[in-house]
Order: sequence, then C-alpha cells, then structure tokens
Amino acid sequence: MVYQTDTLIIHIPSNPNFLFFVFFATITSYSFHWYLTNESVIHSPRIDWGVKHRFLHLSFLLLGLIGVGIFAYYLLPYWHWLAASAVITFFYSAPKIPHPLFRSLRKIAVGKTLFLAMVWMFVTTILPMEIAELPWQHEYYFFIAHRFFLIYAICILFDYRDREDDKVAGIRSLISYLSEENISRVFYLMILLCFVASISLYYYGITILQILILLLPVGIVSFIFTHHKTRFTDLLYYFVLDGMMAFSSILMLIPGI
Repeated sequence: MVYQTDTLIIHIPSNPNFLFFVFFATITSYSFHWYLTNESVIHSPRIDWGVKHRFLHLSFLLLGLIGVGIFAYYLLPYWHWLAASAVITFFYSAPKIPHPLFRSLRKIAVGKTLFLAMVWMFVTTILPMEIAELPWQHEYYFFIAHRFFLIYAICILFDYRDREDDKVAGIRSLISYLSEENISRVFYLMILLCFVASISLYYYGITILQILILLLPVGIVSFIFTHHKTRFTDLLYYFVLDGMMAFSSILMLIPGI
C-alpha cells in the first residue's frame, strides 16, 4: 500500500527504511491487539487459536518492537509523524488493556472504527507523502480520501460483526448505536465518497485502467456488505476483507498497469 502511494501518486521510489518500519510496526500493532483479545461470543477459530498461542503473539510483539526501534532510528527527522501514527494505533487497542484508565476509552462512541481507519490511511498515504519532502499536490488529497473511505467501509463490516462482542465488553462503537437502516446509509455514503475521490484522480493523470483497479475492491466490499454481512466466517473477514485494503496495490504490481 505504501509502494502504491509512492509509485502511483508521488512518483518516487519507496524509502526502504520506511517500508521496513511499516512492516515491523504492523507486526507490533497486530500482535499487541491480538495478545489482548481473549474471548468472543462469536465462534471464531482464529480467536480460539490466538488465545491458545498468546506467547506467540507476545514473541512477535517483542520482535516487532525491535524492528520498529531499528528502522525508526533511520527516520528520526520524521519522528513527530511516526509518533502521531503510534498514538493513533495505540488508541485503537488501548480499550482492551485491563486497567480502569484504558477501559474508560470503551465509552468513546466512534473511536474504534475511526482510529483503525485513520491509522491505516495515515501510515500508507500521509506518512510517505511527508517523508518524500515534496510540495503537496491536489491529487494527494483525493487519494487520501479514496483510501480512508474504503478502509472505513471495511471497518464498518468488522464492527457490524463485532457488535455482540462490543456490547459484552462495554465498547461503544458507532455501529452499535445505529439501526440496520442507518448502518447501511453510513456504509453506502463511505462507498459513494470513495467512488467520487477515485474518479477525481482522472483529472490528475491517473489512467482509466488504474481508476478501475482502485474501484475494484470498492465494488467487492459493497457486494459483501449487501449479500454476506451476516456470514461471519474467518476466511471472509481475515482474508477477503482484510485483503481488500491492499488488493488494488497488489494488482498494480502487474507490469504495464
């Protein structure tokens, strides 16, 4: 996803130190979040496996922290941007920490969905744009919007699945407050805004083929929401939906696109 931002929008080679930083930061964030995930009212072999192998999550957490420390050293001029991404990431998982101070964050209504969408967008678009140290262009804003609204739409599906878990844990997400009808309205609003942002990139040199590739995961996520949002399988959520965030990036690795 970082590589797509660099090549499609910024038009520069990716910074290897930043790519490795994002790699280890992702391992750290996921390991921290899943280490704190102990139960679910929804049957999930993925969660059951994670509970049985918490030591493995802890091991990857420590490995990730070491990698983050090493490559953050080479990115020290941008420490304030890295720190901002770390804070947003922490607030996503913080309500799971068994301490009254952090449990109080569970009452923040929109935080869970917003923090996750924000950090994925921030790390894979704004951070590479800032590290490039080039003047900001108008197309940057449309690409940022495309990615944020796509990821937010995906997060809505995850929150929809997790509603019962969130109620048990006392976590208040936006989706837990809304009716079925209003959830659909918010979801399709995100899809519409993502579509508009993607189409707008045509006026800044992005080809029709590239725009169609950007819109492909948007269409797939819309189809899943319409036809499969009650089928809570690990394969659908942790492979298909998670994969949609990077799907267009992978397709754009094909020569000639």
